[in-house]
Amino acid sequence: MKAIYPGSFDPVTSGHLDIIERAASVFDELVVAVAINRRKTPLFSVPERMQFLREACGHLSNVTVDYFHGLTVDYAETQGARVVIKGLRAISDFESEFQQALMNKRLNNNVETLFMMTSPEHLFLSSSLVKEVVELGAPLEGLVPEVIKERVLQRLKERAGG
Repeated sequence: MKAIYPGSFDPVTSGHLDIIERAASVFDELVVAVAINRRKTPLFSVPERMQFLREACGHLSNVTVDYFHGLTVDYAETQGARVVIKGLRAISDFESEFQQALMNKRLNNNVETLFMMTSPEHLFLSSSLVKEVVELGAPLEGLVPEVIKERVLQRLKERAGG
């Protein structure tokens, strides 16, 4: 069975990679899809985020990386996927993700949403928080996959003007 894991991944974090690895162990195929959200101003371009994901997931033979804009359920259908993976960290994640899952079910009854809890060591982790603390001088170790760490640091330094 094929699943998709959509997200902005700006940048991909160790928490994202945790969900990707676990979902890849459950499904025959997993498409990690960068969702284009015109309401957000990302730090990294779509091609950069896709490259980061490809590098971070290089050890997973059943994972491919793609991008999409529009409805997640429409994208899932074009991919032949019947499952959308959503990672959960906290109650606040659940509320918004639950709403989205119900809307997706209403839009396309053939696509199911599977919620996966992140591992405890990543409960606090989000792309926004990573960007914020690193810009304020915190180390990046353990927050993003090692293979992208230096490029994330460099971009954050550039953005901070240093």
